[in-house]
Amino acid sequence: MTALTKPQPVLAVRGVRKVFGSNVVLNGFALTVAEGQCTVLIGASGSGKSTLLRCINLLEVVDDGVIELDGEDITDPRVDANRIRTKVGIVFQSFNLFPHLRVLDNVTLAPRRVHGVAREQAESEAMAMLERVGLREKATARPDELSGGQQQRVAIARALVNSPRVMLFDEVTSALDPELVGEVLSLIKDVKDEGTTMLLATHEMGFAKQAADLVCFLDGGRVLEQGPAAQVLGDPVEPRTRQFLARIIDAGRL
Repeated sequence: MTALTKPQPVLAVRGVRKVFGSNVVLNGFALTVAEGQCTVLIGASGSGKSTLLRCINLLEVVDDGVIELDGEDITDPRVDANRIRTKVGIVFQSFNLFPHLRVLDNVTLAPRRVHGVAREQAESEAMAMLERVGLREKATARPDELSGGQQQRVAIARALVNSPRVMLFDEVTSALDPELVGEVLSLIKDVKDEGTTMLLATHEMGFAKQAADLVCFLDGGRVLEQGPAAQVLGDPVEPRTRQFLARIIDAGRL
C-alpha cells in the first residue's frame, strides 16, 4: 500500500434508497465506516437510522444503491444472508431473546443451528462471552428472570459471539429504565475500546460525545452533517442540526 492509498473501509454505503409505500426513508444515503471506528447516528425519529441498520444486516432489501462489507457487495441478491449476518452483528432496542430458552441456549443457538458449531465448542465460547459481559452466573436463567439491562447484555453477547466484522446497535437503551442505561452503555464502550468496528443509532448524546469517532446527523434519509463529536454536537454547521440539538438540550439530554 502506498502512502497515498487509503485503506478499504470495513463498511461502505453508496447511494442507498429505501421506500415504504410513498415514504422515502433512505434517499441516496452514503456513509463509510473505517476499521475500528465508532460511528454514531443521531437524528429525529423517522430520519432513517433504524432502517439503515436493518438494510446493512439484510433484514430489509434496498431499492437502489450498494452496501459493501470489506469490498463485497452484500446487496447482491445472490449473497447468502446468513453468511453475512455472521459478520454483521445487530442488537435491537427490544432484546429479541427467546423467552423459553436459557441464556446459554440463546447465545449458542445461531452458532449451532446456522453455522454448525459443535455443542461443546459453542457452549465454551458462549460461556467465555457471558463472562466478558458479566453474566456467566446467569447462564442457566431464563430471560424473564433477568433485568432489562441484563437481557440487553445477553443480546450483545449473542451478537458478539460470532466475532463480527461490524456491530450495529439500534437504540439499545431506549427500552431500559434510566438506572439500567449506564451498565449497557459501559459495556458498549468496552467493546469499542477493544477495537470493534461499530455503527450505533442513539439518543444518548452524552455517550456519543464520549465514545464516537464520527457523529452523523441524519435528516430526510441522508447524512446532513458529519464530523467529530465535539464539532457536530458542540458547534454544528447546519441550521437543522442546531435545531435538533436545541430540542435535545431542552429535554435535558445533552
